[in-house]
Amino acid sequence: MLDPVPAARPATGLAVRCTRALLSPWSRFSLLVAVLLGAAATMLLLEPQRLLATGWPAQLSGGAVAVLLFGVAYGVCTVAFVPRPLLNLAAGALFGTQAGLAAALAGTVLGAGISFGLGRVLGQDALRTLLRGRWLKAADGQLSRHGFRSMLALRLFPGVPFAAANYCAAVSRMGYPPFLVATGLGSIPNTAAYVVAGSEASSPTSPAFLAAMGFIVLTGLGAAVVAWRKRHRLAAE
Repeated sequence: MLDPVPAARPATGLAVRCTRALLSPWSRFSLLVAVLLGAAATMLLLEPQRLLATGWPAQLSGGAVAVLLFGVAYGVCTVAFVPRPLLNLAAGALFGTQAGLAAALAGTVLGAGISFGLGRVLGQDALRTLLRGRWLKAADGQLSRHGFRSMLALRLFPGVPFAAANYCAAVSRMGYPPFLVATGLGSIPNTAAYVVAGSEASSPTSPAFLAAMGFIVLTGLGAAVVAWRKRHRLAAE
């Protein structure tokens, strides 16, 4: 008779334990933190925003390829926490209003999508265990149930940091398509204002420049007032 085939034993070796540890939620979150810190340090050392604003190659100062390359560079820079207003001003100064706005919006959506993907894959499982506070639960519930509407509002008001909104959405149950569409639509007004200001920077007394700066100031003040009222309302509750 044939000897019975022994039952397969569960793998409990060192390699399996190491793999489980590396794929655990907090290990992936640690990787996310390391990636973001490394990217931010690289941006501080290389200062790519200066390259985009003043050192852009002359042969890439126009055309669809230049706009595409700028949009990709813009997206990568936003992931590494380079301030978007600087990039928007550079887009306007380099490409004018129409092409600059296209490049800036494409870079905005690209950078937001990368950040959302990193946060969802590497940080969601770990960070959702920390959603115990009343404010955190309320924000998570709002983004999870009304993702598109909530993200559109966050993008329209410039007081909410771009990266913070990306990672809050990633930790929530919000879907990828609503996040990207809301980001693209909600970023148009403020991005357009900065791009126009950049394209008209050589004529600071022109109506377009004054209108753009007025819009930036008014929306900034509006965001500050809304944040102040929300803070005092939550404190009263």
